[in-house]
Amino acid sequence: MSKRVQAKHKLDRRMGQNIWGRPKSPVNRREYGPGQHGQRRKGKMSDFGTQLRAKQKLKGYYGNITEKQFRRYYAEAIRLRGDSGENLVGLLERRLDAVVYRAKFVATPFAARQFVNHGHVKVNGRRVNIPSYQVKAGDVIEVKEASRQLEFVVVASQLSERDVPDYIEVDHQKMTARVTRIPGLSEVPYPVQMEPNLVIEFYSR
Repeated sequence: MSKRVQAKHKLDRRMGQNIWGRPKSPVNRREYGPGQHGQRRKGKMSDFGTQLRAKQKLKGYYGNITEKQFRRYYAEAIRLRGDSGENLVGLLERRLDAVVYRAKFVATPFAARQFVNHGHVKVNGRRVNIPSYQVKAGDVIEVKEASRQLEFVVVASQLSERDVPDYIEVDHQKMTARVTRIPGLSEVPYPVQMEPNLVIEFYSR
């Protein structure tokens, strides 16, 4: 299991954007980057720098994905038919921890990974504790009955800072969610603009 060793919100400041759309993001107070050189004037970014930035932003959004895992998603995205950028987003959104987060069973992508790891989630009635498990359209995800009254689960379901997207049907009374379809880029409620096609270009160099 990979472990995130850097401060979660450092990515926000490095990108100069509130990546997860959270009220506690330091970008809300300081828009310059972290570290002693964070306030330096930024020059024009090269094509490589723009692609790298797009990759870091998309990869960082999903929490603890390693570079090796992310490269595998790229390889699968270009193997599938259709637009590779759209395929990449679809694969990332099919991760079980991403679905748990989108369904508002927990407050953050990091909490979603831990929640799945600790065995609180079932898929089609079977316990699954692998955050990267690929959910298919029609699959039913549910929070284990013994875990439904955990305080952070109840609080997350009532958060007003984000809505459940249209491609997921959720019943917060029963703590169940069903993925109705695999989303395209325009359907995914990213708080900031994501550019998966630049990510494809980065790995295709």
